[in-house]
Amino acid sequence: TGATFRELMYSFRVADNTISTFIPTVLEAIVDTFQAEVMPPLIEPDEWREVSTRFNTKWNFPHACGALDGKHIPIKAPPNSGSLYHNYKGFFSMILLALADADYKFIWVSVAEYGSASDCQVFNESELRELVEGGELGFPDPEPLPGLTENLPYFFLGDEAFPLRTWMMKPYSRMGLGHDERIFNYRLSRARRVVENAFGILANRFQCLFNATVYKKTESVKSLVLACVMLHNLMRIRYPDVPANADHEDQNHDLVPGVWREESQLMDAGGHAGRNVDHNIGKQQRNYLRDYFMSEAGSVPWQ
Repeated sequence: TGATFRELMYSFRVADNTISTFIPTVLEAIVDTFQAEVMPPLIEPDEWREVSTRFNTKWNFPHACGALDGKHIPIKAPPNSGSLYHNYKGFFSMILLALADADYKFIWVSVAEYGSASDCQVFNESELRELVEGGELGFPDPEPLPGLTENLPYFFLGDEAFPLRTWMMKPYSRMGLGHDERIFNYRLSRARRVVENAFGILANRFQCLFNATVYKKTESVKSLVLACVMLHNLMRIRYPDVPANADHEDQNHDLVPGVWREESQLMDAGGHAGRNVDHNIGKQQRNYLRDYFMSEAGSVPWQ
């Protein structure tokens, strides 16, 4: 509900200072107990291939191994931290950067980064980028797209802030878009929307994320966020029939906004992306995907 400790004190007849003592311990226990079940590290090519298959089956985007995005989690200003946690939206926060699969589950998360950073800056300094650039993430070897014969690497889906690489596909710039580029952007946006929905479902269910300012220590905020992520994944895995209230499409494949969009939402971790030079080989791969989506083998009737 996002209730404060003082509000909980009157509801449960437990002193707020007692609540503030045992809740961080419970949060850590939730993470330790469920992480191996609901968010184990993906290190095998077959596991990544399964993620990619779901993206193609549900969202018609082959070779995608996850959608990446970041959100701000509000906090109290830590002592002697200056402006490190003060974000461009004007409040103090920590960055939650997450990779989501096609079914709104979180594959990987990073939290406890400075709110003054952008989601791309957090990614650039993360272990995830280090592993994927070093070829140690366990991605499958390049394989042909359905209906074609030329091998293509597997990749993540990001927005305009992220670097364009063979392992990261992002939209074309909005300036001077041609018809084919617009189709590519639509197809990528449709698949990348899963991470926005994952965040929306998470925050709508665990509204304490909007009131993390009740925690004095950043480590407690980190435990809170991770515990919410674990419970979110637990719900998605154990109780798949529980309505997600996510975006969906009508019979004409027009977007019907999810219920979570009517509620409060976590702020995007945008801001300055830093210097990310798009690689030519990444541009070539994006163009290859663009042409594939316009071909008989890769197009969909409603695009």
